[in-house]
Amino acid sequence: MESETKELEKKQPKESNESTTSTADSVSKANDLGFNGRLAFAIAASALGSSFQHGYNTGVLNNPAKIIEQWINATKTERDTVIPSQENITLIFSFMVAIFCVGGMIGGAITGFVAERFGRKGGLLLNNILVLLAVICMSSSKAAASYELIILGRFFIGINSGLNAGLAPMYLAEISPVNLRGAVGTVYQLVITISILIAQVVSLRSILGTESHWPILLGLTIIPAIFQMVTLPFCPESPKYLLLSRGRDLEAQKALSWFRGTLAVHDEMDGMRAEYDAMKLVPKVTVRELITNNALRIPLIISLTVMVAQQLSGINAVMFFSTQIFKMAGLNDANSTYATLGMGGINVCMTVVSLFLVEKAGRKTLLLIGFAGMAIDTALLTISMAFAGQSQAIGILCVIFVLVYVIMFATGPGSIPWFLVSELFNQAARPTASALAVCINWTANFLVGLAFLPLAQIMGAYVFIIFVILQCLFLLFIYKKVPETKNKSLEEISAMFRQQSYQ
Repeated sequence: MESETKELEKKQPKESNESTTSTADSVSKANDLGFNGRLAFAIAASALGSSFQHGYNTGVLNNPAKIIEQWINATKTERDTVIPSQENITLIFSFMVAIFCVGGMIGGAITGFVAERFGRKGGLLLNNILVLLAVICMSSSKAAASYELIILGRFFIGINSGLNAGLAPMYLAEISPVNLRGAVGTVYQLVITISILIAQVVSLRSILGTESHWPILLGLTIIPAIFQMVTLPFCPESPKYLLLSRGRDLEAQKALSWFRGTLAVHDEMDGMRAEYDAMKLVPKVTVRELITNNALRIPLIISLTVMVAQQLSGINAVMFFSTQIFKMAGLNDANSTYATLGMGGINVCMTVVSLFLVEKAGRKTLLLIGFAGMAIDTALLTISMAFAGQSQAIGILCVIFVLVYVIMFATGPGSIPWFLVSELFNQAARPTASALAVCINWTANFLVGLAFLPLAQIMGAYVFIIFVILQCLFLLFIYKKVPETKNKSLEEISAMFRQQSYQ
């Protein structure tokens, strides 16, 4: 009788809510196995070698900016025998910084194709070819007297980072037990914050941020790629990819047993097989299907909005103003730099805290707390910055508000969007949806970088009012539309959206 019930569950995954709940319960029992050494190894192999590129190359040009601009000036002068204008040098350096985001947009856009063609693990491994090309270009640029090589290298590493932003969270979500999926997904953002901090430290003038050592600084990004190439081949491909995309049942079961550290994975495999049977009844999900199908359009809108919210929350603006704010508080240039490093350290610590909170408080709760806290804090920061020049005490308040802002961002908005996309879609739609979401995230990042400086010059500290308004709008959207996915199987979440589409 029990076997007949299971068979009915496989054949009617869409029509019966009870079958979905039953499958989720059995998967939950299997997932009580929890954390183990093999899973930890796979998380480190996939996350350290991928999200490190994202974070490190985001922050590596900040400290040595003046030195690199001087080198561009000298190179262009020698090449053209005419001294270039400062505006020309600034334009070249700005393009050097921005091309990273353009590459990220392209990498995000092709995530779906790479994830399905080469697999999650296979895509991550092949992606390291771009790191090698980037390192060759960037580290040889000074010897070749070509700033164009840095631009080309930044473009390659941008594509790499865009692909990583889609592939790594997808792999992490698919290898994780339900009860650890949020915590494991947070690891991606954690490594980003750690790598940004490392980039800030090693690029100090006292370390590698010097006239002779900055090419080495840019070439260090090869280290995490080597780490991934050595470690990730020992890990299996995603069990869900093996079964649902390739139909390899036995290989999927072996991979799942490896990740769980036990052969007792029958219940979880039954849940995956039920999803596989359901997938056979529906056509392959395309971008058009995502937009036209109500059951897919709702989670797509949620995913894209949360990704845009992360970038338009103002985090890059606060980071940009941080050194200036610290100077307002009476700190000199050197101390302001170290205070900025301290802010990066707080970002890392709070991301670690969110790793533990996300499975206890839930995704939606942490997003609401984060955006509400940022809205209040950014409003207070705007008022304080308007009067910061009148009193050192107000300057110190500005510093406090910056640190509180970083804490609020790291609590949820910094990490949750990266893995929420993988939670909201089933196997058939996940690659395409992830590609769109990551591409939108990098596009928003690029637009903020492009528009913020001109707006800041026009509005001064009052530029933060724009972010206060946006944060309030995103807060309202999250409260109304974003579902709680804590401790829910991917099949349960898909069923929830199907129900909403029928209402």
